[in-house]
Amino acid sequence: MGSAMQAGQGRIWPKDAWYVACTPDEIEDRPLGRTICGERMVFFRGPDGVPTALEDFCPHRGAPLSLGFMREGRLVCGYHGLVMDCLGKAAEMPGQKVGGFPAGRRFAVIERFGFIWVWPGDPEAADPARLHHLEWAESDDWAYGGGYYHIACDYRLMIDNLMDLTHETYVHAASIGQKEIDEAPVRTRADENEVVTSRFMEGIKAPPFWRMALRGAGLSEDATVDRWQVCRFSLPSHVMIEVGVALEGQGGYDAPEAAKASSIVVDFITPETETSHHYFWGMARRFAVEDAALTDTIREGQGKIFSEDLDMLEQQQANLLRWPERRLLKLNIDAGGVRSRMMIDRAIAAENAEPNGAANAGDLPAEPVREEAGGV
Repeated sequence: MGSAMQAGQGRIWPKDAWYVACTPDEIEDRPLGRTICGERMVFFRGPDGVPTALEDFCPHRGAPLSLGFMREGRLVCGYHGLVMDCLGKAAEMPGQKVGGFPAGRRFAVIERFGFIWVWPGDPEAADPARLHHLEWAESDDWAYGGGYYHIACDYRLMIDNLMDLTHETYVHAASIGQKEIDEAPVRTRADENEVVTSRFMEGIKAPPFWRMALRGAGLSEDATVDRWQVCRFSLPSHVMIEVGVALEGQGGYDAPEAAKASSIVVDFITPETETSHHYFWGMARRFAVEDAALTDTIREGQGKIFSEDLDMLEQQQANLLRWPERRLLKLNIDAGGVRSRMMIDRAIAAENAEPNGAANAGDLPAEPVREEAGGV
């Protein structure tokens, strides 16, 4: 395992929670190996098409099962041909009986909202009701497009990045950044369910990405607009960011749909190791939802924006490993990230306090509702 655990700092992610593991196309006709929360898993579809996740370990000689292939809904090890069923049992082996082999570890899995979700902790505690409802994934009033990046940094650095969008002015100067982001006050609110940071900018000109979005919404790209950013963190590591621009004087965030281009930036951040994570990104929008070409254009633009984050975060992680003794400074703009990390730490502590390692979200110590003008 990575340096954090070796140093005795303990686990840095909740395990009794739902994480995005992959997209359905990744296991369409083949197994997929992926490490999630330090657990090496293999994902595949059983004979009934239901997704399954097993420990990525063949009980015969220890080879990764993900190097095998699918045959009639069962997973065939690519080393010696041992066949595994979706319950983790050895089902068949050329030339001999294997029915007495003990079952391997199996993880709870759900397919919903266009993603495959996994529960890395106790499968007996896996509660489908703990999966957040995503309205945009089930409604024809929304269009969605997204992608995936593997990023070599602590997943919490990505949460910090998304809960403080001040960096847009500098990292994304050519697309979504503008000086008004720095100038607008940021407010932070936290309760037991989520951490919210927000900025509202009035009477500005839209940056390049949002000029494109205005065109797509049938509005003038040169119009003076009101812009907003509302970042919402929820356990275990999801960040949904309500973003948009509206024609000036139409109500901003609350403007009628015909007068704005509004979206939700979707960020599912799934820990891999202490210094790497899986990042499933996308944008759900409520304008021009039938325009597939616009979906592709936005996906391409978002991909470039997030690739800039990727480069910065990976170099940040390298620096933190290079100088592990350095104490980092905190600014007012860090309040959202700090509160999000506190929520993660409480969830881990609650799991550790439970005899079976499972904890209900409602059992977590409640953080008083508070609103701050940025202070940490």
